Amino acid sequence: MRDEETGSWWQQITGLAIQGPMKGKKLKAVYSDELTFARWKVEQPRGRVLQPEAKIAAAGGYDPWEKDVARMPVRVEVAPDKRLEPRALVIGLMINGTAKAYPFSALQKQSPIIDTLGGSPVMVVLDSDGQSVRAFDRTVDGCKLEFFAKPDTNPLILADAETGSEWDFTGICVSGPLQGKQLTKITALKDFWFDWYTYHPETGIYTLG
Repeated sequence: MRDEETGSWWQQITGLAIQGPMKGKKLKAVYSDELTFARWKVEQPRGRVLQPEAKIAAAGGYDPWEKDVARMPVRVEVAPDKRLEPRALVIGLMINGTAKAYPFSALQKQSPIIDTLGGSPVMVVLDSDGQSVRAFDRTVDGCKLEFFAKPDTNPLILADAETGSEWDFTGICVSGPLQGKQLTKITALKDFWFDWYTYHPETGIYTLG
C-alpha cells in the first residue's frame, strides 16, 4: 500500500512501512471479520456498503479475480514451507507472539477447532454458511470452556460442555446458565499459506487429531 501524503510503502499484512519517509512506522491493527455478505447483513441490518467503482462494476465486478489469481505461479524470496500447498487457504492467528495457521480444509471437517495458542485457550469456528470464520478466546469468568457445534442447526448454535449453555456465531450466550455472556473475539486472517508463512516463518500448523 502507498499513502498519498508521504509516498511511503506499507506492507498489507503487517502494516509496517518498508520504504519512504515513514519507514519503520507501523499502523495500528483493528479487529476485522471474515464474513459473507449474507452473514454480515443479518448482524448489521442497517449497515452500509461501499459501492464499487463504476468501471469495475461495468466490467463484471471482482468475480474472476480469485480464479485468475489461483492460476498464477507463486514467487517469493523465501521458499514456503511445503507442508501445505502454496495457495492453500489458512486461518492465521497470532497470540502473545505465537503464530499458527489453521487450514481451511481442516476447519471444514472439524468445527469448532478447540486449541491453545500462546498460552490462551482459543476456538476457531466456521459458520453454517461454510465460509464465514471467527475465532474466540474461550475463557469466561476465569473458566476455560470446551465447545461443540449442535448438529443440524442453521443458523449455527454452539454449546459448552461445562454448563450446556448455547452460544451463537457472534460469541454471545443466548440460553442457559451463562446467558448474556460474551466471548472475546480474536482477529483471524483468512490468507494463502505462502503469504501467511512469508510474514510468520515461525508459524505452527494445526493438524487434525
